[in-house]
Amino acid sequence: APGEPRRLTDLQEDVHAPVWAPDGSRIAFTARDHDPDDDVDEPARRPPRRIDRLQYRLDKEGWTARRTYHVWTVGLRDGDRPTQLTSGDFEDLDPTWAPDGSRIAFVSARHEDWDLTTTSDIYLVPSSGGEPKRLTATDGAYARPSWSPRGSHIAAFFVPGAFDDPRHARVVVVDAARGDRSMLTEDLDRNCLPYPPIREPLWDDDQLIFAIEDAGTVPLYRVSTEGASQPRRILGQDGWVTGYDLAGGTLVHALTTPTLPSELFVGERRLSDVSLSFRKDVELSRPEPFTVIAPDGARIDAWVMRPVDFDEEQTYPAVLNIHGGPFTQYGQRFFDEFQVQTGAGSVVVYANPRGSSGYAEEWGRAIRGPVEGGPGWGSVDYDDLMAVVDEAVKRYRFIDPDRLAVMGGSYGGYMTSWIVGHTDRFRCAISERAVNDMASEDGTSDLAGFFRGYVGAAAWEEPDAYARISPLSYAADMTSPLLILHSEEDLRCPINQGEQLFTVLRSMRRDVELVRFPAESHELTRSGSPTHRVQRFEIVLEFLNRHLRQGASA
Repeated sequence: APGEPRRLTDLQEDVHAPVWAPDGSRIAFTARDHDPDDDVDEPARRPPRRIDRLQYRLDKEGWTARRTYHVWTVGLRDGDRPTQLTSGDFEDLDPTWAPDGSRIAFVSARHEDWDLTTTSDIYLVPSSGGEPKRLTATDGAYARPSWSPRGSHIAAFFVPGAFDDPRHARVVVVDAARGDRSMLTEDLDRNCLPYPPIREPLWDDDQLIFAIEDAGTVPLYRVSTEGASQPRRILGQDGWVTGYDLAGGTLVHALTTPTLPSELFVGERRLSDVSLSFRKDVELSRPEPFTVIAPDGARIDAWVMRPVDFDEEQTYPAVLNIHGGPFTQYGQRFFDEFQVQTGAGSVVVYANPRGSSGYAEEWGRAIRGPVEGGPGWGSVDYDDLMAVVDEAVKRYRFIDPDRLAVMGGSYGGYMTSWIVGHTDRFRCAISERAVNDMASEDGTSDLAGFFRGYVGAAAWEEPDAYARISPLSYAADMTSPLLILHSEEDLRCPINQGEQLFTVLRSMRRDVELVRFPAESHELTRSGSPTHRVQRFEIVLEFLNRHLRQGASA
């Protein structure tokens, strides 16, 4: 019946990334291969898993060996069955149709020993079936391909090199026949694939629209594919674009600010107000930017948020929040974490130290090493964050310097653990889904080889370098009360990272607690169960209140 949903697929695995054919007759999508061993109901009777690739599991998805993604299509007529277009022991992602519907472009790593590198390519496959053909030169990593209106070129994001983290993602255009590549954003010197990713480059005649990370904002830019002009900013100067699309010459985008969850806009005109009732019921804090000069002269963007019940006559505890990544950024977006903390009566301080995205590539690469490229994690990033705290306490007299806390997740958890191993200025700390031992993290994370690009060598090649930048090596110097939060199904930073630090600190009779969240992944704070997310907030606030409310001064 009209308006009634109709099921098109009945596969044994979930479908992802659906995209309409240009004529509307078919849909391309990706789905994982089904492992028949998973059909055995009793785990004790399942065959052992046999692994011969480094990429054999993925955070939030679990085991991926024998379960790789492939490209499928399905027609819309009654009786149409899904057709699998690609196969093999490869991950095929980001399908996109050619304008005439004859071919599908997708991203894959199909070269020999693909699991031992970070490179990938754009491939083309006939939509009617056939052998995929590699279009690009295996000299970097591609993502989110997008066909030009005439089908002659494919735009994509491209990160050059292999094991050379971090590098900016560039917007490129590839000739769909020859594979020749043109860089369009080389002079922009900004990362063009914000985290979390938004969408593929959007064609508008012979121009492309895309988002970048820029000093705490995510604006939209436009660039000519003919190389006739430099990229130019078109909107999003004071916020964070979270989605965009173009139809009939009208560009619609979703935008968030620190006091506005994402809403739809056309230009400056707001189309939606989904969060109106929330904003009426909840008092929100607005960040105040300030600039910090590091000891070596580097300029650091930082922000402070006052408690919602702020009183000029009072002083308040402050929580230094540190972002993950490290190649991500804080900035002009709504963040529930900060609003919860300010709503509970704390000042929130945050910044984009060296190692962050949103600035020149050299800013992000400043913490590479220590084998090659720089001093490594826990160096200038630590100096920058301590300079931020110094400046915040000096500038904002309502911050009580004797009631400071520090917290962060992932790389932010790493820095939290690192900080309390190098200073006792913080009354308490919360280290969440952290990396605490670099060598074991490199050998157990689903991002196999990730640290090789940062450190400049593998863990077995330079064990002393990995130990030197591991917070666990400095556990004997950790005296601040520490709350360790970790998800039991975290495959990005496996729970052994939290367990190791807890075991060492408890063995030394330090004030430490480990909180384990069952059935949660690395994404607990972003997409975990509502129950666990609320419980996490309650645990965090109780811990901060217990340690920071003592000795309050007027």
